[in-house]
Amino acid sequence: MSFLLPKLTSKKEVDQAIKGVAEKVLVLRFGRDSDAVCLQLDDILAKTAHDLSKMAVIYLVDVNKVPVYTQYFDISYIPSTVFFFNGQHMKVDYGSPDHTKFVGSFKTKQDFIDLIEVIYRGAMRGKLIVRSPIDPSNIPKYDLLYQGI
Repeated sequence: MSFLLPKLTSKKEVDQAIKGVAEKVLVLRFGRDSDAVCLQLDDILAKTAHDLSKMAVIYLVDVNKVPVYTQYFDISYIPSTVFFFNGQHMKVDYGSPDHTKFVGSFKTKQDFIDLIEVIYRGAMRGKLIVRSPIDPSNIPKYDLLYQGI
């Protein structure tokens, strides 16, 4: 399903997307097209892209082609999904130590749709961090690599 979504293959393209997408949530999925979990997430993103077209723009970013952003967002697990609104990085409280990105795949299409709606509404009110509407049992658990340093 990753062939249904547009891809950003350079730092310049990612920069242009961050600066250019206005009044919509920019969704950047960092991962690899060959990874099984990325393909599962891409399927959910592709199926919801049309429904969310008034609120969000979705792009796929290969972690190997844009190492600057992979390092900047500390993408150590893939897939990782990062959100922006009007060029501003949107943070989401998932009940985990990391609010900068969603790690892993969403369990259902509705989880992703709900999250985009909450980010969009929060951003329209000027918030930079919102609380995740996703059931905590549906959020993948992982350990931070830099924990305790």
